[in-house]
Amino acid sequence: MTKADIVSKISDKLGMEKTEVQAAVESFMDEVKGSLETGENVYLRGFGSFIVKTRAEKTGRNISKNTTIKIPAHNIPAFKPAKVFVEGVKSNVKVK
Repeated sequence: MTKADIVSKISDKLGMEKTEVQAAVESFMDEVKGSLETGENVYLRGFGSFIVKTRAEKTGRNISKNTTIKIPAHNIPAFKPAKVFVEGVKSNVKVK
């Protein structure tokens, strides 16, 4: 599902213009992104949490030059789904 699909479905459900829905979806994504960029987590009850995870420093390998490199500690955005969300997916989606 793409952002356009989400906008279309919400527009159909609520009877709103697609441009209004797209602006709302874009604003939501901008707010989540902005919060994470400032180190603030976003919690949505019943859906999940957008969090900032810290990755520790580690040693990696450059295979083409056969050398080791240090990968510094860094932060990454992550999503942790709520229990209700996980249980819904487990019970409704068949294993392939």
